[in-house]
Amino acid sequence: MNKIPVTELKPGLKIVNNVYSPLGGLLLQKGKVLLPRDLDILRAFLISAVEIEEPFKSSNSSEANTAKPTQERAKAEKAPSALAESENEHTISMLHQEYDRMLHLTKSAFQSVLAAELPIYELRRQLEALLSQLKYYKVLTFTPRNMNEYDYLYHNAILSAMTSYLLAQWHGLPQKDWMQVAFAGLLHDIGNTKIDPLILYNPNSLTESEAEEMRMHTTYGYQQLRKTSAINEGVRLTALQHHEKMDGSGYPFHLMGDKIHIYARIVAVADIFHAMTLNRRYRKAQSPYLVLEQLKSEAFGKLDPSIVQTFVEKVTQFHNGMKVLLSNGKTGEIVFSDRNHPTRPMVSVNGEIYNLMQDTSLHIEEVLS
Repeated sequence: MNKIPVTELKPGLKIVNNVYSPLGGLLLQKGKVLLPRDLDILRAFLISAVEIEEPFKSSNSSEANTAKPTQERAKAEKAPSALAESENEHTISMLHQEYDRMLHLTKSAFQSVLAAELPIYELRRQLEALLSQLKYYKVLTFTPRNMNEYDYLYHNAILSAMTSYLLAQWHGLPQKDWMQVAFAGLLHDIGNTKIDPLILYNPNSLTESEAEEMRMHTTYGYQQLRKTSAINEGVRLTALQHHEKMDGSGYPFHLMGDKIHIYARIVAVADIFHAMTLNRRYRKAQSPYLVLEQLKSEAFGKLDPSIVQTFVEKVTQFHNGMKVLLSNGKTGEIVFSDRNHPTRPMVSVNGEIYNLMQDTSLHIEEVLS
């Protein structure tokens, strides 16, 4: 092993030990083959030297000896990369297919619920088919293929179901609860089907009587689900309680803390995230990273802070390399995310590093891939 000054490193070399920032954050994992952006990270954190797998040729040596292995390595890596990309596109397509089937069924079920019983077993079968593709679902970047802003209610229901299922896992709920939490996410706003569409889709400020009617969707939802089989009381209580707040400022009963069912506390986080990151008839979608920051601020008194913390940590955990649009109009790539400040990563733009933790005037406007 050779400890090599960062100034002499070249792309294609492999590091043999983890590299940490001065504050202890993991920058690069051992075994990583260095890319140009990795060198930018090392320089940005003022790392002086790293251990490189032998053999290493100094920059003073003939470059002719290193050119061929580097070219061969690039050629060898290209084919598996292309294969993986093809497989990834196929699996993403399967996720979208199951999502579209879920959308069609949910839309049909919600539109007919006032005249007929919910087709709960059909919904469960399709929900299970959708959740079987969940490993390909990335909360921050997934966008429905056929997004129609008039279908917001159904998209929010399905996305809340998928995200709530993951949150139930991440937060340590028993496995028997996962599917029920998904149902809670899917059905939490079903009471909106009883709200006058002129109120439900009104883009302007509501009168006090209209606002009171809107708040009734929680009670309507609980009443609609009372006689529905194959769901437990937690699902019904989520329809009733998902607008309750930890400090008692929510509705309909001003419940506080653990008086709010755990399903409702989970779905509240998923619901708010997707409500703010989906396009609506009267409001443009917001940046998911900005929404995560708003969720963290809401966690003090409004949302369950432990669930918010779990959500933010998990959805930002594996996103180095993600392409993003910054609020200054520049496109770059996330190269490092501090676990204590995951919504303020370091972004490389044409070799220049923007540290969003230091430059608070900037934020991620849009996730591109």
